[in-house]
Formats: sequence, structure tokens, C-alpha cells
Amino acid sequence: MESYYENRQLPQPVIPTLPPVHLLKGQTALVTGANSGIGRGIALALGKAGANVVVNYVTAPEDATRVVDEIQQGGGRALAVAADVSNETQVEVMFATAIEEFGTVDVFVNNAGLQRDAPFHEMTSAQWDTVMNVNLKGAFLCSRAAVREFLRRGVRPDVSVAAGKIVFISSVHEVIPWAGHVNYAASKGGLMLLMKSLAQEVAEKRIRVNSIAPGAVRTPINTSAWETSEAYAELMKLIPYKRIGEAEEIGRTAVWLASDFTDYIVGSTIYVDGGMTLYPGFETGG
Repeated sequence: MESYYENRQLPQPVIPTLPPVHLLKGQTALVTGANSGIGRGIALALGKAGANVVVNYVTAPEDATRVVDEIQQGGGRALAVAADVSNETQVEVMFATAIEEFGTVDVFVNNAGLQRDAPFHEMTSAQWDTVMNVNLKGAFLCSRAAVREFLRRGVRPDVSVAAGKIVFISSVHEVIPWAGHVNYAASKGGLMLLMKSLAQEVAEKRIRVNSIAPGAVRTPINTSAWETSEAYAELMKLIPYKRIGEAEEIGRTAVWLASDFTDYIVGSTIYVDGGMTLYPGFETGG
């Protein structure tokens, strides 16, 4: 039987534009690594949802300024704050700055992360430490600062039924092994249990902790994976849904997880990956 899908390359869909829905009106969100890529998409989405946004960056301040400008042009409030998330003092100053400017922090999105790839037998301790310090220690330091603020302030029922919301940006590689990227995969596996353990500990205080695990998402740092038709075709072998994701989609998921619409979601990972975690290659029985 002839099929619509036979010998046809499916188009990359246009993500629909939604009217502004201020799900986070009156709240303040702090996003680490928010000056580019997925972090930028999250910061912009939070701003559109009505939140004040603290745009964290460690390099490229001009990019952070552009994100702030875009949020402000849309009628929101935003502030760029430099901080290395692996530095305890800088993290504390960042949160203090956010609280001084906006009164409190209601939503924390742990997005900052990096890679230092090498074959395992050639990987240096510096490469290992750099990834762990940012991806895992940074998540600890920042989420600890967020939880301390949530506990100090308590629930503000006029803006949210929760005292605070934490969203970790993990990766499909919290569950998919990744040869050549052992330090990165280990950091994301650790992040998964940091999220779940923290969620278990603070849930009774009405603090919600969850994760988003993106798959392949189109960003400036991974252009080699999708910019040519050959590279894109290879990438599609890993994605059952046969398209790449967009940063805006991660942003919308973060808004949803931070809103009261998901108040009963606690300690969960939302995989936004086009099915990458569904064991591609087994579609026809393996």
C-alpha cells in the first residue's frame, strides 16, 4: 500500500506562536547560563510568561544584555548578573543581587552546563573537574541558595501555591550512555539523582523540584550536528520523530513546569527529545 511517508522528508515544523499567557505574573525567575542557546530560550519564555528574569552569564556579557533587552522590549523586567556557578561566593552574591532587585526568587532554572570531551583513557583530571564543577557542583550551590530563599520566604499564595520551583536542565544522557563524553554523562546522571533526592527532601515544604532532559536541540554550539544535509540525516537516525528540537520548546516546557498547572508534578524528568530515549534502531524490531 502506498504511504504518504514513503520516500518523503518531513518538514521542520513552525512552532506556533501563542498569545501571551502570564502564568508566572508577579514571580521572579533566575536562569543560569541564560545568555545563549537553551538558556536564552528559557529566559525569553519566562519573560513572556510574566516573570521578572535574572539572566545569569559567565562570558559574553553583550549576549546577556541582548536577552535582557528583548525581555524588556516585550514589556517584562530583566537583569543580567555575572557569576560562575561553581564559585560559592559568586553564587551567593548573584542570589543576593536578584533578591535586592526583585524582592525574592520564586523560580530557579539550573541551565548552566558545559562539555570537555575526550576518549576516557586520554581524559585529564582537569577536564573531569571542569565538567563536574559546573554541571553538578554548580547545580548544588545554586539550588541550595534557591531553597534557602524559598524556606526563608515561604508560600506567597497571591502568586503561587508553591513556595518555590526548581527546574534542572539535564540531558537525555542522564540515561543514555555516551562514549567519548564520560564526564558529561556522569554529571547528568548525578544531576538526575540530585534532583530526585532534593525533591524528596523539600516537597513537604511545598517546594517543587523537577528536570527537563532535552535531546538534540538546535543551538549555536552544535551547528556541526545539523547545518549540512549529511549531518542532519545522520542525526535523524537517533530521533524517531525525525526533526531537531528548538530552544523555544525547552523554554515553554520550563514555563509549564514552573507554573501552578503542574503543581502535582514533583521529582519528575520531562524528556523533550523527539523520542531519542526510545532506543532508536528498534523501530522495526531491532
